[in-house]
Amino acid sequence: MIEKRYENNYKVYVKVAALFEPDGRLRPVRFWWEDGRKFSIDRIIAVCRAASLKAGGGGIRYECIVHGHPVFLFFEEDRWFIERKEPV
Repeated sequence: MIEKRYENNYKVYVKVAALFEPDGRLRPVRFWWEDGRKFSIDRIIAVCRAASLKAGGGGIRYECIVHGHPVFLFFEEDRWFIERKEPV
């Protein structure tokens, strides 16, 4: 079976380094943007199941602070994505 993936100019799939805590929680610690830049996650503010209204899709949404700015990082089934501020 071939899975069909749709293009969305607001959705950026990213590489993420994450840790499994002893209690089973998954905690992302850094991600790599599409141009190769690496960003460390300073703090996770909230974790909940949510939809991305801008990029479509959804899953577990991590509200993070990265370099003093809020970022929504989503774990969608088996991949991570971030909402792009402006479409490409």
